[in-house]
Formats: sequence, C-alpha cells, structure tokens
Amino acid sequence: MKNQKINYIARAALVAALYVALTHLSNVLGLASGAIQIRFSEALCILPFFMPSAIPGLFVGCIIANLTTGAVVWDILFGSLATLIGAFFASKLKNKYLIPIPTVIANTIIVPIIVLFCYTDKSLWTVPTYLIGVAGVFAGEIISAYIFGIILFSALNKHKNIFK
Repeated sequence: MKNQKINYIARAALVAALYVALTHLSNVLGLASGAIQIRFSEALCILPFFMPSAIPGLFVGCIIANLTTGAVVWDILFGSLATLIGAFFASKLKNKYLIPIPTVIANTIIVPIIVLFCYTDKSLWTVPTYLIGVAGVFAGEIISAYIFGIILFSALNKHKNIFK
C-alpha cells in the first residue's frame, strides 16, 4: 500500500516535471504565448488514460509552468483549472481519438477569457475579440493537445504495460 502511494506521487511528479519542461521548450521557441499557443506539454493530456496520477501531475505542472513563465495570478489559477478539467474528463474516455477533446474544449473556452481580461486593454473586451481568441486557442489546442496527443498516445499505447 505504501509503495503504491509513493509510486502514485512519483508518477505525478514526473508528469508535472515533463509538463513544465515541455512548456518551457515551447516558450523558448516563442510558441507558448500569442494568438495561437502551441505548448508541447498539452500533448501530455492523454496520460490520464494510462495512469490516474497524471491528473494531479498535469495540474501541478501547469501551475508551475505558468508561475515560471510569468503568467498573472488569474492565468495561473484558471489556466491550471482548465488543464485539471481536461485531464479529469480525459481519464473517463476510452476512445483514443476522443481523449484529447476535453483538454481542447476546456482550454478553448477558458483561456480566451483569461487572455482577454488579463492581457488586453479593456476597450478590446468584446464578443468578436473573444471569438477571435477562441479560434486561436482552438487552433493551438488542435495542434498541441489533439495532433501531438494522438501521436503520443499511439507511441505509448504500444507499451501500455509499463503503466500498470
């Protein structure tokens, strides 16, 4: 029982560390912020399918990544909450093509609100501006979470026994 708890915490910590490292890689390449955000770390959203410990790992990793890349407090809080929501619902799905969808949806709805209210001039707070933000986040999430996520899923699924 004690070893299971240690294993769970270790796996969660590893996922968090990977999330942070991949987000920083995206940030160094200039892809982690902007109209279309491509965070390589979002591909990890498929990990809850393989191991429940990925859920808190992704959440904590997102908090740390947002803290260390200069995000404002509301982005740290609600951006990480979007990741937690996506990870939780991803863990409930069994079809590999659907697993990234909760992450795509949660981020597509939540992140444009954060960007609009935290990083733009108040005069830009309009429905069309929000919809442009939605389109940008959606495009980035399709690339990061969906396409890269499915590729990662296919690679990991061949070795799913290591997750038990």
